[in-house]
Amino acid sequence: MRPPKPSSEGKKRITPYWRTLKSDGELNAKYPGGVADLRARLEAEGHRVVQRGKRVVVVDFEKALARL
Repeated sequence: MRPPKPSSEGKKRITPYWRTLKSDGELNAKYPGGVADLRARLEAEGHRVVQRGKRVVVVDFEKALARL
């Protein structure tokens, strides 16, 4: 009989899609819910999101980049 696996074994860490941006900090309108949903999720997490012309971007996104 095999011992039970720890609960975290075999699980992948997946980045929530709303935390992924285009290289210049722009939100991707093709994600589920569109820009309005992404904006609301990011603002709820404390990020500042602004409209620049037709683009919607996260201000100072570089400060929150994950280290890989």
